[in-house]
Amino acid sequence: MTEGAAPLGRGRTRRRVVIVDDHAAFADLLRLALDGLDDLECAGTARTPAAAEELVERVAPDIAVVDLMLGAEDGLALVGRLRAARPNLVLVVSSARSDTGTLTAAAIAGANGFAPKSGEFAELLNVLRTAKAGAVSVAPSLLAGPAADEDTGPERLTTRESEVLRLMGGGASVPEIARVLNISLNTCRSHVRAVHTKLGVRTQLEAVVTAQRLGLLRSADGP
Repeated sequence: MTEGAAPLGRGRTRRRVVIVDDHAAFADLLRLALDGLDDLECAGTARTPAAAEELVERVAPDIAVVDLMLGAEDGLALVGRLRAARPNLVLVVSSARSDTGTLTAAAIAGANGFAPKSGEFAELLNVLRTAKAGAVSVAPSLLAGPAADEDTGPERLTTRESEVLRLMGGGASVPEIARVLNISLNTCRSHVRAVHTKLGVRTQLEAVVTAQRLGLLRSADGP
């Protein structure tokens, strides 16, 4: 499929997705997968950041799937620009790079969802369905790791720290968490630091990924 947009005359009950990837085979496979679904459809594909920005501006999609390795160009910078231009656009990163540092950088840039390029299409489609603006959705394969138990699990979180973690899992910022829990900003920051320390992480994304891997957010809902 050449770069461009899908026809705009269809019903808008399906969420419209643009695919930004310089690998034509992957983009075509994902496009075909999306167009066979009842809830998602491909609104166009782009192979470069410049083409992606033009496409997003032209078709106003609901979701953009972005590869972080776009030849010699930086997909991470593109994520940041798309986030700045369209605050409500859901940005999903699908990349061969899936280390925590890369995921953290993508989250800081504005990504809402993460799926490995080497994973199953079903996993990527699930992230596309669950990702939403203001929250973080991570493919299960990126959360793989040892289960928590009394010997290897983190230090037990207090009730308040668990509440803070649950809101972090929903994508809430520290000021938003403080407002929801009716606590001061400094108190909230202290709870966030405590959560980071007990989980052995440094960022909100790492805290959420680790908590999901350990089953601490399994039954939690976002704010």
